Amino acid sequence: MARTAPPEGVDVPGVAFAAVRPHPDADFTPNITVAGEVPPPAVTLRELADESAQRLREAAGAVVMAHRREVGSADAPALTQRLTFSGVVGHTLHNLVQSQVFLTFADVLDPHRRAVIRLTLTATAAQHDDVLEEFQDVVRTVRPDTGAAADTGRGAGARA
Repeated sequence: MARTAPPEGVDVPGVAFAAVRPHPDADFTPNITVAGEVPPPAVTLRELADESAQRLREAAGAVVMAHRREVGSADAPALTQRLTFSGVVGHTLHNLVQSQVFLTFADVLDPHRRAVIRLTLTATAAQHDDVLEEFQDVVRTVRPDTGAAADTGRGAGARA
């Protein structure tokens, strides 16, 4: 089970929430981060995912897009992508996998305005499949706070 961590400790700009798994793999600790933004209306989820992959390339070098899929509904689109790359942590080179989920939430007062929440799991290739279900559980908990008990607006079927 992941434990919350101070967002400023993960060295990723804009992170509002972070969690780490207590069992590292060769000195790499799997982690989940959550960040959000309100992009301009014309910016697509695909463009946001491309920007995220590009930021990772700038930090890590070669990044391979292993998987990308648009999910959700017309009212609440979502996108998932899986990136693979190598990175040095603690003087050790690791083969890493990053699963990202982009969820959109329309502004109830202005439907042309939307928030995009990016949830990211980063783990070694060896640990990724072991922690993926826990990440998917976190993704399923993300929904807008509408003040009502009903679940509205979440991108259905968003899986990494």
